Amino acid sequence: MSPDYDIASPGAAELFESLRAFGYDLPTAVADIIDNSITAKANNIWISLTWAGQNSRITIRDDGEGMPEDVLLQAMRPGSLSPLAERAENDLGRFGLGMKTASISQCRCLTVMTKTKTTPVAIRRWDLDYIASTGTGEWRLLKGAHLLDAADQSALDSQEQGTILFWDRLDRFVGNASSDDQVAQKHFRERADAVRDHLAMVFHRFLRGRNAIRLYINDRPIEPWDPFLEDCDAVAPLPGETLKMNGEAVEVKPFILPHHSKISTETHALAAGPRGWNAHQGFYIYRNCRLLVAGDWLGLGMQKEEHFKLARIRIDLPSSSDMLWQIDVKKSRARPPAALRKDLLRIARAARSQASNIYRHRGKVLQRKVGSNDVFLWNHVVRRGKTFYKINREHPIVRKVLESASDKAPLRALIALVEQTVPAPLIVINNAETPDGLGRPFEDSSSDLKEAMAEVFRAMIEDGRERSDAARALLTMEPFNQYSELVAVFLEEQSNKETT
Repeated sequence: MSPDYDIASPGAAELFESLRAFGYDLPTAVADIIDNSITAKANNIWISLTWAGQNSRITIRDDGEGMPEDVLLQAMRPGSLSPLAERAENDLGRFGLGMKTASISQCRCLTVMTKTKTTPVAIRRWDLDYIASTGTGEWRLLKGAHLLDAADQSALDSQEQGTILFWDRLDRFVGNASSDDQVAQKHFRERADAVRDHLAMVFHRFLRGRNAIRLYINDRPIEPWDPFLEDCDAVAPLPGETLKMNGEAVEVKPFILPHHSKISTETHALAAGPRGWNAHQGFYIYRNCRLLVAGDWLGLGMQKEEHFKLARIRIDLPSSSDMLWQIDVKKSRARPPAALRKDLLRIARAARSQASNIYRHRGKVLQRKVGSNDVFLWNHVVRRGKTFYKINREHPIVRKVLESASDKAPLRALIALVEQTVPAPLIVINNAETPDGLGRPFEDSSSDLKEAMAEVFRAMIEDGRERSDAARALLTMEPFNQYSELVAVFLEEQSNKETT
């Protein structure tokens, strides 16, 4: 006997409004569309964000394989493929929702136009306002060339194949703003920059190498952002490991990025990433080279702290691991399986320890204990369990000034006053709020740096040091050790003066 049942089809208008609440923002929504283009073997992908107030538009065009009409119809269906279905190795999708949910999260009207080398142009549209207006609850997918004007219909004319998405009625971040609304226009441009930075990060491995794809935003190429600075000699990669689970390999490789004194100011600023140094520490999870999670300790009980910010760990997953790692529809969250947590925690602790050593200048601390007493201007002193910072009286320039002063009392009083009023609480607060906001010593005045260098060098010579010994001391002395090239030029000039 057949069971009794009712057909409980969801209302199209109501379900579409619910699907809009998946939590996409503009950058993650665009990235989800790029996944489809890469899966379609596109070599070039063009993103265009055009400001026109409430008539603003976003288009995403590629030169991939395109779709015949029946495939487009299937692709426009919500849940077009089960997440349990076996996928091709290069498929960056999983839930069969990405193109639809990502698009309608940002716009109320999605139009897709596509063609292949052997089939003509096909056009389909989801129009949420039209669906709501019918009052029928039917899933009416509009079709036909009349949906687009002549200019839009010609968007693929210069290509043999490809697909273009039109996002219209961008209610989520444009709304009813007028075209001359300067505040809304500025926000629109800022979001365009956020899209660029996000795509540079998420697809950085696709944007490099022999078969690299090319991404353009408003006709400008997007340069890759490599979180591991693999082209930088100062990076210290740790040994990689292959973790096995259910017969599948998970590749894990930690990278310890260099202290800012070892790289240029430009490289340091670039390496901070879209969200800053602190936010980008932790694990980076990739599936098929596509970045899913950018800097997260994956719920392993570790917090993001300033002294661990140089630790970044790459994890490469096979495409079949989505369910095990609880990857969400937006491809922005993942959680490791219980069987791998112990190994990941061990690797994370080792990377954090190494990063902390570099950040805390352990080499310099050791040098303070066993090296020369005149290398550092400030000494760290602990008395009765409390921390104080004292100016090092053995520093060459300090000793020279103290010895040469005719009236030492005011100078000693000034030094004591400086020591007792170091704004340590303010420094701690500012560093916590803007961890990358502290400037390098002398970074805004090379002339002052050179003058200080010359005076310290002269003080060491006058104190009876050999020039070679003074030169070695200058190379290790704060803050000159951060400007090794300038020190080398200065010492060469001194050597030339000595020989002439």
